[in-house]
Amino acid sequence: MLKTLFPTLSRLRFTVQLVMLFVTVYGSVIVGTYMAGKISNALPALSCAYDQMNGGYCVLIPTQHILHHRIGEAMVRAQQLTFTMILPLLMSFLTFFAFFFVLGKAFCGWVCPLGTLQETVGMIGRRFGIGLRRLGDDDLVAARRVRPVKWLLLLGLVFLLPLLTGLGVTPHSLGNPYCDICPSRVATTLLTGNTDQLALRVSDGWSFALGATSDFLIGFMIVGGLAIRQPFCRICPLLAFNSLFQRLSPLRLTKTRHENCGQCRICSEACPMDIQEISLHEGRKAYTEDCTLCGRCAEYCPQDGTIRLKWGPVTLFSSRREYYKNKVRGELPDGSVKPVRFVKRGEASDAR
Repeated sequence: MLKTLFPTLSRLRFTVQLVMLFVTVYGSVIVGTYMAGKISNALPALSCAYDQMNGGYCVLIPTQHILHHRIGEAMVRAQQLTFTMILPLLMSFLTFFAFFFVLGKAFCGWVCPLGTLQETVGMIGRRFGIGLRRLGDDDLVAARRVRPVKWLLLLGLVFLLPLLTGLGVTPHSLGNPYCDICPSRVATTLLTGNTDQLALRVSDGWSFALGATSDFLIGFMIVGGLAIRQPFCRICPLLAFNSLFQRLSPLRLTKTRHENCGQCRICSEACPMDIQEISLHEGRKAYTEDCTLCGRCAEYCPQDGTIRLKWGPVTLFSSRREYYKNKVRGELPDGSVKPVRFVKRGEASDAR
């Protein structure tokens, strides 16, 4: 029955993404606003706190608020670090680890609503014939150079600026700077019919600059996503945050060496993050911090058992040649959909 409903891993993942998009954006409609706040305020996925109907907040918002309002301001008052300061941050991280242990970085590839929206935009682009930009060797070098950006955003906007704001060094407007530029804040709130987060705030220069950056990023994500796979994921600080703890989760992709590895490079072509290491290496070296555990490399590997999606010792999915042959009949590794060939009635009669 499961095979009938979900004939491919991609369709199963996209179904999970759509369900989680509804839960993360509209979840409180089902369980109530109060209960949604109690369920979690530390999800390892970009579920926006500005969305008044969501089913849980991502871990970046409590991290910024605690650094700003608890730790930073307490240090200004020269108070010693106490459990009243550390405990909220500790509880946020413990909640994060509880979720992260189960699915690890798959929160990025299967749950994150912003990732789902980017993939949807990409599919729309391909359906309307917008050519998918394939990264050449020079582009791939540039893509690798972009990787540190997400770490800079994590350190600067999620950790450093909120702490400095709490210390009184930077203006109050920089108390949670990442959330003020996060495209998820605009995208998911727009899905609920709330346009407030799209408006620019002119109360001060910093608020205006952060709002303008946010609008630019959502525009970049929509326009760029039509031709480039997962454009924002490549600089997402939550992906970097999840990467810090990726080895704590039993869920992982494993790759063993095959004689054709490094020649066909189909797995790297299938990767929406253009990770070339997948085709060139094996073991942990095959998966960089950009991996979202989407599993496309396993789907499109034409060799039996070379790439596996595992939870601990249990294999959840394994690459198979027959699966690969069936998969490429409808969708190419880079996500391009094969055009439908229309046959005239006369030709169909002749074929019979």
